[in-house]
Amino acid sequence: MPETPPERLRTHPRPRAWLFVLPWVFGLGIFTLYPFFSSLYYSFTEYSVLTPPIPNGVANYEELAGDPVFGHAVVNTFTYALMAIPAGLLIALGLAKALNSPVRGTSLYRAVIYIPHLVPTVASTILWMWMLNPDQGLVNSVVGPPLEALGWKPPTYMSDGRLVGLDFAKNRVIFGALPSLVLVSLWGVGQMAIIYLAKLQDVPQDLYEAAALDGAGAWTVFVHVELPQLSPIILFNVVMGIIGAFQVFSEPYIMTGGSGGPDFATFLMPMFIYENAFEFLRMGYACAAAWILFGLIALLTVIAFRIGQRRVYYAGA
Repeated sequence: MPETPPERLRTHPRPRAWLFVLPWVFGLGIFTLYPFFSSLYYSFTEYSVLTPPIPNGVANYEELAGDPVFGHAVVNTFTYALMAIPAGLLIALGLAKALNSPVRGTSLYRAVIYIPHLVPTVASTILWMWMLNPDQGLVNSVVGPPLEALGWKPPTYMSDGRLVGLDFAKNRVIFGALPSLVLVSLWGVGQMAIIYLAKLQDVPQDLYEAAALDGAGAWTVFVHVELPQLSPIILFNVVMGIIGAFQVFSEPYIMTGGSGGPDFATFLMPMFIYENAFEFLRMGYACAAAWILFGLIALLTVIAFRIGQRRVYYAGA
């Protein structure tokens, strides 16, 4: 019996092969594509889930444009992202550099740094609620005595709607609710640090040798040798950071009891979408807000890739 040419197998797979693909196709269609396109349709309707959707054109988007609560949520989300993404990138890079040093116990340190990423979000958030308690929390028990010795009261964290600074009227250090959420987000930068570390260990050794022959110091080696090699990973982490920062929901919802307080200081776009969809039963309005969120993430991702085309170095390209 003549064998089937390899080209035929590649271009015309046997019908039996599709049976192995069907579960994935079914899951993709039911749980991803259908909700994706349904939300787009519902964003142009007045829909409460309890009654059939009523088409209303772009009324939801027009209402969102003039909704001060939505505008406040957008500003809070951008503020959070502008603080969380650079802080996460820099801290993760610093941890990766430290883990790349030839010291004993490096494997243990890597595990310790990565473990927080594995802790469930709800558990870690409840832990941070205790740590940031202004009266009995671990953080103030450490930073409180030195600050009080200098005549300053420690921050109140999730009870303060301001950002950072000094309150001279009350002699209190300001570290508000939104920066506290950023601090919580840094709990899981271990995964990003491990990704940096993997790339650092992949830097060609001859580049280090050439830099040493030229008399380059540690900072020069980092800027001109390691940083270009890390640039693709930095771009990847920036994109993932954008996607993650604009979808933060569990931490502010749990830490504020769903209120986004104090004074809506932690009321982010995902919380606005959830509140309108499941509390006010305005599913169409929430879908419109979700598509605006999707558009912002897509736009920022495109901008990151455009900048990356000029700044990112791909070895061998």
